[in-house]
Amino acid sequence: MNFAAVDLNLLRVFDAMMIELNTTRAGERVGLSQPAVSSALGRLRHIVGDELFVREGNRMVPTPRAAMLREPIREALRQMENALSAAARFDPATATQTFRISGSDYFSTLLMPRLAAQVMREAPGVTLQMLDHHSSEALRLLGEGAIDMGVDASFDVPEWVCTQPLFQSFIVAAAPKNHPMLAKAGIQPGSRIPPDIYCAIPQVLMSMDGGMTGTVDRVLADRGLQRRVAVTVPHFQAVALAIAEAGLLGSLPIHFARPVARLLDLDLYLPPYDPPILDVMLFWHRRVDGNAANAWLRDHVMRALDFGPLEMTVPLT
Repeated sequence: MNFAAVDLNLLRVFDAMMIELNTTRAGERVGLSQPAVSSALGRLRHIVGDELFVREGNRMVPTPRAAMLREPIREALRQMENALSAAARFDPATATQTFRISGSDYFSTLLMPRLAAQVMREAPGVTLQMLDHHSSEALRLLGEGAIDMGVDASFDVPEWVCTQPLFQSFIVAAAPKNHPMLAKAGIQPGSRIPPDIYCAIPQVLMSMDGGMTGTVDRVLADRGLQRRVAVTVPHFQAVALAIAEAGLLGSLPIHFARPVARLLDLDLYLPPYDPPILDVMLFWHRRVDGNAANAWLRDHVMRALDFGPLEMTVPLT
């Protein structure tokens, strides 16, 4: 191998291709055109003496040699990034970089409008992207450098992940205003729905995998009760719309439920049994803990999601 022919851009292109397996998306990741990426890959193939990536249908797949080079090259890039970023000064006013955050539709709804309002005033050239990934997938992407940080309900993380508590939440029940069964039973918004009435109303459930049970179902089963789940959807936005348009009962996280209830004319109630308190956290890779740009964005995320102490006894709307 001719090491003198290797430059940093070739390694960056290789790393981007290992993540994206697509020359166009790899180019977007490193700021190069698709032809420039193809040219860089051609140079790398000549230097390494291997195809590195071969076409398989509509995608590119790495060769065994490329798979072997993946971690050493990524680690070398990380070390150079850390060495440079330790002394680098981040100037929001002139920054043009893209930040990628992992989080579900629930977190994107809570975070992104507030975060955009803060960031765009201070850093008009910055681009924010929020991507929806399962926790385990988000950790993989974090390790690969494909995302900068993530927001999720608390879960066990490996030692290379840093975390910061953001806020606490709990689930409330939501129904269209003046729901006939609730109104007939004299149940006022903000009060607790009795178990028998709760189980009698058809419900919509947020379920990523189509599962038909949630945390409340175990408590209901212990008491010989079962609710009627009529619809499952993978996003809380769809839960809220199904409640409003189909007259269903549904469960929503409280900080999401309050603004949505005002927009869709919903009433909020406490479920039949005290819901668990959910801890929400921000997480990022330890290698960027001292990175000025990452720390700047983390500070803005924490401010955007600062809801203060959790109160389960305050009015729900």
